[in-house]
Amino acid sequence: MNPAHVLVPALWVAWIVYWYAAARNAKATQRKEDSRSSISHQLPLFVGALLMAIPFSGPLGERFAPGTPLWQWIAIVVIALGLGFSALARMWLAGNWSSAVTVKQGHELIRSGPYAIVRHPIYTGLITALGGSALAVGKWRALIGFAVMTGALVRKLVIEERFMRQEFGEAYARYRAEVKALVPFVI
Repeated sequence: MNPAHVLVPALWVAWIVYWYAAARNAKATQRKEDSRSSISHQLPLFVGALLMAIPFSGPLGERFAPGTPLWQWIAIVVIALGLGFSALARMWLAGNWSSAVTVKQGHELIRSGPYAIVRHPIYTGLITALGGSALAVGKWRALIGFAVMTGALVRKLVIEERFMRQEFGEAYARYRAEVKALVPFVI
């Protein structure tokens, strides 16, 4: 039996359970992105997830990565590291977190923990985990889904950056100058 068939969904389910449980402690929303803005990243995330999850025949169903046990274990480790990093960042962000792009009442600019490494560690973790998931599936459809979802998260990041610049002004400008957005020392 392929360990990825059990462990990959189990990792994602555990992450989702934590994510929803942690959402109960969020602060009240002061300002939120409008629905058109929200759809601009939610719809591609949904499309990417469908590409990742639904089997296709033809070229999209062909393998880009081998389905060997070694590749599956590499994928599982990458997923676990990504989801773990995003969960740590979520914990660190505490009540300032929201699934939508928002400014919370009493919003704080968090610069410690994972936020000292990258400005958007939740997205870094998710992109890493999604990359691992694409490796686990190993099909071109999953790689395309990964690219679409990465684009959606980058789109959401751009919107968040605008909100944070408006909320924190010069303090956020300094943070941007000192800490990269997604990959330490790179981007």
